Amino acid sequence: MSNKIIFQFDDNLEYQKKAVNSVVELFRGLPKSLDSIYAERIRRSFTEKDPVRNIDIVRGNKLFQNLKKVQLKNGLFTDEKAYSKHERDFTVEMETGTGKTYVYLRTILELHKEYGFKKFMIVVPSVAIRKGVEKSIEQLREHFKRLYNVDLSKYSFIYDSNNLGKVNNFVEENNLSICVMNIQAFNKDTNKIRKDDEHAKNLWRDIKFVRPIVLIDEPQKIEGTANKKSQSLKAIDELESLFTLRYSATHKNLYNQVYKLDSYEAYKKDLVKKIRVKTINSVISKDFPYIRYTYFTKDYRARIEMFSQEQGQSIRFRSFDVENGFSLYELSGGLPQYKDMFIAEQPHKEKTLKIASVNGDIELKLGESNKKLEDKEIIRIQINLAIDNHFKKQFEILEEGKRIKSLTLFFIDEVKKVRDSGASDGRGVYLKIFDEEYLKIVQKYREKIEKYKNYFPHYEDVNLVREGYFALDKKKKEVEVEYKKENEVKAKSQEDIDRGIELILEKKDELISFNESLAFIFSHSALREGWDNPNVFTLCTLKNGNSDIAKKQEIGRGLRLPVDVAGNRSLDKNVNELTVIANDSYENFSRMLQEDFNKNINKNEVTSDLLLVTLEKSGIPKIKITSELVDEFKKELIEKRVMDSNNVLLKNGEEDIKEIHFSNETLQEHSIQIAENFVKYMVEKGSNRIEIANGDNEPIVNKRRSFISEKDFENLFEELGTNLSKKAIYKCKIDKEKYIESSIEKINNYISNFDLKQIVELIDSKGNYDDTGKINLEKGIEDKIELSEIEATPKSDFEIANYIMYHTMLPRLAILKIISGLEKEKRKALNIQDVLENVTEILLENLNEMKAEKVFEYEVIDGYVTDTEKIFQVDNKINEEDFENKRRLFQAKKGSRSLNDYYKLDSDGEKEFAEKLENDKNVLLFTKLKKGGFVIDTPYGNYSPDWAIIYKNSSENNENNVGIYFIVETKADKKEKDLTTVEKNKIKCGKLHFEAISKEVKFNWVNNYDDFKRKFEII
Repeated sequence: MSNKIIFQFDDNLEYQKKAVNSVVELFRGLPKSLDSIYAERIRRSFTEKDPVRNIDIVRGNKLFQNLKKVQLKNGLFTDEKAYSKHERDFTVEMETGTGKTYVYLRTILELHKEYGFKKFMIVVPSVAIRKGVEKSIEQLREHFKRLYNVDLSKYSFIYDSNNLGKVNNFVEENNLSICVMNIQAFNKDTNKIRKDDEHAKNLWRDIKFVRPIVLIDEPQKIEGTANKKSQSLKAIDELESLFTLRYSATHKNLYNQVYKLDSYEAYKKDLVKKIRVKTINSVISKDFPYIRYTYFTKDYRARIEMFSQEQGQSIRFRSFDVENGFSLYELSGGLPQYKDMFIAEQPHKEKTLKIASVNGDIELKLGESNKKLEDKEIIRIQINLAIDNHFKKQFEILEEGKRIKSLTLFFIDEVKKVRDSGASDGRGVYLKIFDEEYLKIVQKYREKIEKYKNYFPHYEDVNLVREGYFALDKKKKEVEVEYKKENEVKAKSQEDIDRGIELILEKKDELISFNESLAFIFSHSALREGWDNPNVFTLCTLKNGNSDIAKKQEIGRGLRLPVDVAGNRSLDKNVNELTVIANDSYENFSRMLQEDFNKNINKNEVTSDLLLVTLEKSGIPKIKITSELVDEFKKELIEKRVMDSNNVLLKNGEEDIKEIHFSNETLQEHSIQIAENFVKYMVEKGSNRIEIANGDNEPIVNKRRSFISEKDFENLFEELGTNLSKKAIYKCKIDKEKYIESSIEKINNYISNFDLKQIVELIDSKGNYDDTGKINLEKGIEDKIELSEIEATPKSDFEIANYIMYHTMLPRLAILKIISGLEKEKRKALNIQDVLENVTEILLENLNEMKAEKVFEYEVIDGYVTDTEKIFQVDNKINEEDFENKRRLFQAKKGSRSLNDYYKLDSDGEKEFAEKLENDKNVLLFTKLKKGGFVIDTPYGNYSPDWAIIYKNSSENNENNVGIYFIVETKADKKEKDLTTVEKNKIKCGKLHFEAISKEVKFNWVNNYDDFKRKFEII
């Protein structure tokens, strides 16, 4: 029986579909070029078929408009100058581990299906990546067969210079054909594919002729420098591809970027594993006066890591910024081992940090601690921690009822430390240590292993549970990797690495089966590209005497979401976590890793998605938020010195935007909300960080506070839950005729402002034949013609009505009335797909606004309730970074009536509000409601208030002396006139909802705590 696991693929992942559609929509409605009919023919022998070219397309205004539309949807800037230089190039950015290869293979199939494009070339920078693509094609064969009725393996091939017949088929076949090539196969004049054969046939010329669509995997690896284009890029340019699609997580150049999924977004959307860092310091005794000097700060302080304890909590590693005279005893929360220890002098970047102690002064260099460990001891601790974490994680997964096999990956610096031919048993120092530590830990977990013995075959045989994968020479002998310089290997070593990676990929599917005993893998760090196995849960880099392992590239090897033995992806956030075993302090490691993740991110950059969300959240109707409005917004911000021409926020930009008088009417109408939201989202952008948990500390579990178990409070809590769990639906009465009339008016206005004309570029060229019979075209005079209207396939009113009805659920009769009410010329514009889509949006927006205005009551749905556990759900784990951001973390004090220990807050205003709730003796219980836990049904979708509060009420009419109040967002210092129409309508819906579910419940919005007491008439 095979151990191979068949990976299951989800074809409905929204972010992947969006990435695919972003490319597909670029070519929507583009006319086909007539050039291909009269194109030159390559002279071939009588026995050969004519080459089959890709259908050509007309570039120019329509393609550019499509690009702008796609970029607007995805929150990306349009750069007209860059487009004019790179009109064939389009970029997709996808974080490592989110399915980049899946996305571009599916994009090929969609482009073939939608437009009939046939010829595709996938260009890769290395054999390692090529092998990965080959593996993906194999794994996705059945998946894509089901979706597209196309056998991907049948229509694709890996280029082999010894079998050029397949390339010839690629040129001649009149169906889908995908060639996967290493860039090294065609980036030099001496390449076999570029040379004429004995029949004067040149395959490179043939490939150029068919105008393939080129997809480059990891283009940054082949681009050269800013001043000098690489030979590889020149070779791709020579192809004159129909267009080029570039896919990577780390682009150097973002030519016409159409989709972006960066590290932060992937983390935020749980598309990759979270990271927990466990360091060698975790074995230090908690009664040792541990101190490590980790960082010299910008404000001239020394950052130290030490033990500290807050009241009611366990002893934890914490970081503090210190200067001369700081008491370590006070910082530690009174831990006795730090008694009479002080910072002895002001820290200086060029000096050691001095700490006075009764047992003698301590001097620490940057990065050094007072707990000295030998290199060999450090390696042993790392290996021990990795093995221990492996078993802990595996049992945790099994006890969750999931059948997911855990793998542990060790990156090593020298093969000799694993395979030592000079040792009698062939084991290097790392394997000797591993075997000793493994046997100890197996004894520790023997009882649990026996409980799950079916999942641990042959666990006692250490030779079966561990294996090494290394670079291999031509004789398949393991060899060391040789470098030109750091991280750049020699050409011969790259060939050896590629052979090693081939071995890794062959084993990929079997490794995640419990029938396979192998679970601990040693590999040279140079082979990391081969490690895309999703079930790596523990990663340990063993570099003797080196703590610099905080690299996104290495950590990325373990970030893919795991799969179970049935091949299904795990979406469980409690399971999806990678533990990194580091030879470093947590604080330093997490800071270095953050810097590596964010090295291409400028927190002061004003991005297109930030401008877009600012406009969306400022109450501007969706139909008005066009690429032109975003461009106008950007232009005015530059003119008014809020940001510079490089899109970087200027020094006083966040203040200056509040004073702007916009020239654009729409922007000026919403200027107050725009200024407020711009500042809000710039602050949020600056604080965007990857969450990195400290594995040296026990996780803080955010639990319900004990006072809730007291009878009186238990009753209050249950009553609160009962009221919140009731579900109600809104009722509204729309004036149908008014809706039809207003819709006609809005659509007529919109079409009047829509540019129905298109630009076609004409080039007058002259052709001459050379001596070989090949035609040469000389570029002549360029001209532009403005056509009367955009070409579109005519649609009947019935077809238009059906489209609108499908997307809006409006009755057909109402839609037909709206269409017939449009001006004659305006009605013709509905044949244009762009117009039809926007008109549909107008109708939906108008419908929601009229519904919201006319909501008159809510009706409770009998027998339908929301689970109270879902309503009161909170963030379970609070990490070190949450403590660092004290402004946004509320921690309940002793005696507080907060339902939970901790809340993560959205703003400073919320933090202030929570603190005042805690200090108000009349508050009996309060909690922040999780977004999406408790929801109110509104015409705009589900709406979640922020706070639930139970307050003492001394009014004579209240027998229980208690009132329950629900508060909307704490909009700090916001006046009613500043609320958007959507916000006002949601508040109105909230009031009507609570009127329906309970007479005891009150609801409103507040801008501060005094406003809360005033609006609810609290004494």
